[in-house]
Amino acid sequence: MELQTLDAAGWRVWRALRLRALTEDPDAFGSRLASWTGDGDREDRWRATFAIPGSVHLVARVHGEPCGMVRGIWADHVDAIELVSLWVAPDVRGRGVATALIDAIEQWAAERAGVLLLSVAPANVRAIRLYESLGFAASRWTGDLLPDGVTREIVMAKSLGDASARPPRRGRRRDGE
Repeated sequence: MELQTLDAAGWRVWRALRLRALTEDPDAFGSRLASWTGDGDREDRWRATFAIPGSVHLVARVHGEPCGMVRGIWADHVDAIELVSLWVAPDVRGRGVATALIDAIEQWAAERAGVLLLSVAPANVRAIRLYESLGFAASRWTGDLLPDGVTREIVMAKSLGDASARPPRRGRRRDGE
């Protein structure tokens, strides 16, 4: 397995993985496939996700083929990094791909913030168990409302240690993903 950091030139790889993720596991994400296809499927929109200050996009490859993805971005309203858009193709699940992606974001985030956050649907028990095994725990923050209009995501957090050695925080922006 190999991890690759993408920049805007890799938008097509990111797009293919993201559309596959939203198609194969629609309930795992706050975004919907419909918002990223049709009129929403524009090169400038995909490239814009790479322009978010202080963000990183990682892709996992097995035998050279893209099979997993994750992003790290500044979290809204708190001095933390948020792990978003994590997805691993079903045919490579259970092989450590998700753990490798999460570990890479954690290492990247530890240089920037004291806390790593992620949001997960309460029904995604397999993901919750993975996150707990990696040191994440349910937090005090309220997650976004899921498409059912009733259920909220669980926000999980992991302390990344002493923030005193990190450089000052730079601007942040989310793209509604």
